[in-house]
Amino acid sequence: QVQLVESGGGLAQAGGSLRLSCAASGRTFAAFSSYAMGWFRQAPGKEREFVATISNGGSLTHYTDSVKGRFTISRDNAKNTMFLQMNSLEPEDTAAYYCAARLGGTVIDSNLYTDWGQGTQVTVSS
Repeated sequence: QVQLVESGGGLAQAGGSLRLSCAASGRTFAAFSSYAMGWFRQAPGKEREFVATISNGGSLTHYTDSVKGRFTISRDNAKNTMFLQMNSLEPEDTAAYYCAARLGGTVIDSNLYTDWGQGTQVTVSS
């Protein structure tokens, strides 16, 4: 099991940028480099949706269509940390953002992730 803590959320204007971080730790967790990681978000009154995922080594990434070209997922396995660089933010990006981990390959189905952070709020004003 791995503990995940997100940070970096906040208030941004439309067109602005934010960088989210997800730090992993845990007494029993396997090496961070064993986990595929993902970012999800949930806006008020909506279901949680997939944003981006990255393979355990960082060579494979996948994004939902609405963030392609604006968001970049990355990871630093030496620091047990994953990132989400968000540029050209839009009001529609307003949501709580969650990082998630799973042992295995990259997937977009949230049900297949076993460990979740508590979330960090991103609010984009127009």
